[in-house]
Amino acid sequence: MAGHRIFGMSFASIYPLYVRKVERKNRTQDEVDRVITWLTGYDDAGLREAIADERDLEAFFAQAPGLNPNASLITGLICGYRVEEIEDPLMRQIRYMDKLVDELARGKKLASILRGSDTSAA
Repeated sequence: MAGHRIFGMSFASIYPLYVRKVERKNRTQDEVDRVITWLTGYDDAGLREAIADERDLEAFFAQAPGLNPNASLITGLICGYRVEEIEDPLMRQIRYMDKLVDELARGKKLASILRGSDTSAA
């Protein structure tokens, strides 16, 4: 069975879209980085490397240091689907990332987006 087309999209092509989306709502690239690193376990250098080598989303999540154990607390609708009901693990991870960026753009507080995690750690 073939994977979804989105799996082959590069993280480098999606990342600037996330940044533009939140900047239009007076949020920052640093906050985008914060929610993505919280979700994936990448550090800033790891994110920059993923962008530079244009790794696709499948590789981006496969090579992630570790999905945050609180990621399962991310719920709600994204692209018309309930995130918590998406069966494909990779698609669910991608939609988790989309949901976090959407919450950031909607003005939600960082502590809430990070599901109560410590927001002072970099």
